[in-house]
Amino acid sequence: MTLMICRRFPGSFCGTPSCPALIKHHINKKLPGQTCEDCILTAKTISIDTRMAATLKLLKLLGNRVFCSPFAYSATQSVAYWNVGSSTRHRGQDPPEHSNLCHPAKKVENICSTSSSQRILTTSSALLGLEFSRASASKASTWKLGSPRAMKVDEEDVEVFDSFEDPRVFLQLRPEYELHSYNKSEPCQPLSVSEGELILHKVTGYQDNLQPKIIVDYFCKLSSMPAEQHPVLRSSAKFALLCQLSVKNIQLFDTLDLINILKAFVSLGIPHSHAMLDVYETRFCHKVWDMSLDQLLMVADLWRYLGRRVPRFLKIFFSYLNLHWNNLSLSQLIHLIYIIGESRQVPQDLMQKLESLILKYIDFINIEEAGAICLGFFKSSSGLSEFVMRKIGDLVCADMQNLSSYALVNILKMFRFTHVDHVNFMKQFGQIAPQRIPSLGVQGVMHLTLACSALRFLDEGVMNAVAASLPPRVSYCRSKDVAKFLWSFGTLNYKPPNAEEFYSSLINEIHRKMPEFNHYPEHLLTCLLGLAFSEYFPIELINFALSPGFVRLARERTKFELTKELYTLDGSVGIECPDYRGNRLSSYLQQEGSEILWNAARKDMCSKPEFLEALFLLETMLGGPQYIKHHMILPHTRSSDLEVQLDVNMKPLPFNREAIPSEDLLAKLRLKHVGISLTDDLMHQLLKGKSGGHLQGKTESETGQQPMELEKKAAMPSEASLYNVADRLGAMEMAGQCPPACMQAPQVKLAIQLTNKNQYCYGSRDLLGLHNMKRRQLNRLGYRVVELSHWEWLPLLKRTRFEKLAFLHEKVFTSAL
Repeated sequence: MTLMICRRFPGSFCGTPSCPALIKHHINKKLPGQTCEDCILTAKTISIDTRMAATLKLLKLLGNRVFCSPFAYSATQSVAYWNVGSSTRHRGQDPPEHSNLCHPAKKVENICSTSSSQRILTTSSALLGLEFSRASASKASTWKLGSPRAMKVDEEDVEVFDSFEDPRVFLQLRPEYELHSYNKSEPCQPLSVSEGELILHKVTGYQDNLQPKIIVDYFCKLSSMPAEQHPVLRSSAKFALLCQLSVKNIQLFDTLDLINILKAFVSLGIPHSHAMLDVYETRFCHKVWDMSLDQLLMVADLWRYLGRRVPRFLKIFFSYLNLHWNNLSLSQLIHLIYIIGESRQVPQDLMQKLESLILKYIDFINIEEAGAICLGFFKSSSGLSEFVMRKIGDLVCADMQNLSSYALVNILKMFRFTHVDHVNFMKQFGQIAPQRIPSLGVQGVMHLTLACSALRFLDEGVMNAVAASLPPRVSYCRSKDVAKFLWSFGTLNYKPPNAEEFYSSLINEIHRKMPEFNHYPEHLLTCLLGLAFSEYFPIELINFALSPGFVRLARERTKFELTKELYTLDGSVGIECPDYRGNRLSSYLQQEGSEILWNAARKDMCSKPEFLEALFLLETMLGGPQYIKHHMILPHTRSSDLEVQLDVNMKPLPFNREAIPSEDLLAKLRLKHVGISLTDDLMHQLLKGKSGGHLQGKTESETGQQPMELEKKAAMPSEASLYNVADRLGAMEMAGQCPPACMQAPQVKLAIQLTNKNQYCYGSRDLLGLHNMKRRQLNRLGYRVVELSHWEWLPLLKRTRFEKLAFLHEKVFTSAL
């Protein structure tokens, strides 16, 4: 019978080479006290020999079995506690949704059976065939470039990357990293199987007389056995006894002994969940204050390599660092940030101290290390200041062509997280990204696209490259990836040239991934909102998303508050799909969503002086608060409007009944004309620039209002505005006031919107998807949108009151024509 040993070799992220282009960049940067020879040595270490990476391809042949041997299980029940045999996923602590090592389409159900001497892995209708990846491209070059087989292997290789090894590439960039990081490729004296059996025999024979140093030596030697023998060793009762003895003598080991044993555990692939490791973590916790920074980083790195979370050790380690952070060297700093990112835990006051060290070393950091810094801060949800982000952006811009795609993705993640707009960085990104996107995995492409949407950066070349590369490999997308792609294109309000193919492929993929949405309901809502921004409304999916069962799932089984998303989807369907007869939100949830969004919008707008002044001046111009209403015409679109209604003569109607004072209160007011009637003659003078000195003086005296006064008027319109109404009764012929009893139907309904820069793509006047959708829906309901754009209104705030009134008069009444 043929024996095949199946091993997985780490590949590079998204099919990109490790970092051969870093040599030139790194030679030009020296640390204080570092010689040119040191730099050359470092550069040589970067030029790593190309390794023979391999991927396993499933060929559909019936009735074949592959024996993954030797997986011996000779341990008895008496040592079951100490049995460290082959466990579940090595280093695997992330849920399947976030696993990067395989794609659902490639998963094969394995039926495993265990006998006394071997485990047989039966793959139904499959044979594991070995194919070399592009890293060993000499063989691949013999294929015809256009052949289906070559294209298929390239496509699969692009999607295969190692989420564990790729973040560690920076550790190869300086020789100093070897002092405090684990290197699995470090050469060691190999141990034969017979020598290993002899050691295990000595363990059983001399177990009561073994000295601590001998136990450490045995672990180190056994870890040098051939890798295919490690499963046998881990399952051995004699090895379990050795582990038992190490725990019994753990108090006698010094720091170096403990570190060497931990290294042996890593080499042997001890399962991260084994209870024996609890004892070792506790012992390391007691030793923290007696260890050096290099030793502490080494231990933290080994725990990371084991895939075990050690929150107790890290908490004490970070307390130690709060006192010794200023002693960190450059390599120690970068490595520490990596460990912090992978552990996802850190006190924020420590991160602020590390940020100051980044500035200290910024001139000596290379571009790949900049990517490691960004990834560590991003994963730990720690922000970097705008100043530091701009420094990192400047550093990368100097040599972006040589930046690896993996580091590029990580730096963009941090720009997205901090919302820093580094214009030069984004411009250079727009130049290199289209060429790199075809060689990136879909997850890398997703992060690039999501960063563009979060930064409101629309580069058609980048978006077209994404849209062109995605349909052929859409099956590699997770539900999260599909959601982020649709959201990004919808947010940027951009439809690529192949829009039909692009959207149909993603919508079909949503249907295929429906089971995943039961675990991640937020992803389905993100998909449908992104599609709604782009005017796509898949009825079957919408009907499912608004069904009572899914609504209950979305509200109860996720850490996100999804009421707003459900309400936005429901409201959009109600306006844009008049023939839709499927599920809708209940009136209770609609009311709840409306209240949540209105409270947020009102608080936001009433805190902006530019909005308060526009509201007050419009009330003044129109004749009082009853002629204008601040509310959300479309509550589900998440922003408020100033509504004005005009009659057939283009005169404003007093439709806002909430602001109309009672007749008793009006009778008590002294009606005297103290304002200025905005007549046609006066408007003519204002537009011609011939306003008199009297009017100018009056204007200057009236524009001295403080923002607090304006906010009062907006917050309490019912009483504070009554005096304005009474004062302007002499000017009602301009406003066209009439009693509510003779109120006529409006001829024109205006939705006045005061916009800001965050509603547009960066550096342009193109609306983002949500705001474009809102205007589209307002138009469907018969409203005319009047835009008070930020580039027009904000400069006017420094001008005279009459100039502002003239601007508003022209906007309102010209738009109505």
